[in-house]
Amino acid sequence: MKIVKKTLNYIATTLLAILLLFMVFMVISSKASPEGPNILGYQLKTVLSGSMEPGIKTGSIIAVEPLDNVNTIKKGDVITYKEEDYLVTHRVTEVVSNEGQTLFRTKGDNNDAEDLNPVMAENVVAQYTGFTVPYVGYFIEYAKSKTGSALLLLIPGLLLLGYSGFTIWQVISSIETPSRKEEESSEPTKS
Repeated sequence: MKIVKKTLNYIATTLLAILLLFMVFMVISSKASPEGPNILGYQLKTVLSGSMEPGIKTGSIIAVEPLDNVNTIKKGDVITYKEEDYLVTHRVTEVVSNEGQTLFRTKGDNNDAEDLNPVMAENVVAQYTGFTVPYVGYFIEYAKSKTGSALLLLIPGLLLLGYSGFTIWQVISSIETPSRKEEESSEPTKS
């Protein structure tokens, strides 16, 4: 039974520590990088609209791979590009070469019509890798706020601290119990 308790304590402590480290990573990476968190060379982007549903749901995070050469993009690929002050992720419906310049016609999978303006090659930022995690984007956007940053660091830290206190209390209780039994057994008994 002691081995099971020790193993469960170890697992709980490890999971809480990993949670805290993950939260620290998410908060720091979402604050430090204007492009969003970067993992193993892939950028994580939050999808804020439903234009690519049902494949990419609103509030999802997607992994995109930064592009050095836009000549590899073909019809059917999903690209992320700059449009004014924000990023858009849509599917390429046509690659157009016009006087030595490459343009991409795009459309959201959930939209009825193609986007009005073709995308210039220099505005293409990345290509979608096919990796999507639904609803986690809401979490990342929340982590960017001051309140979100504070809570996402504070809550796991308090959980880890509380669990450590509980573990210490259990150890102290188990030490006190045998010493009380020893005192009781060493007292003379009246017969």
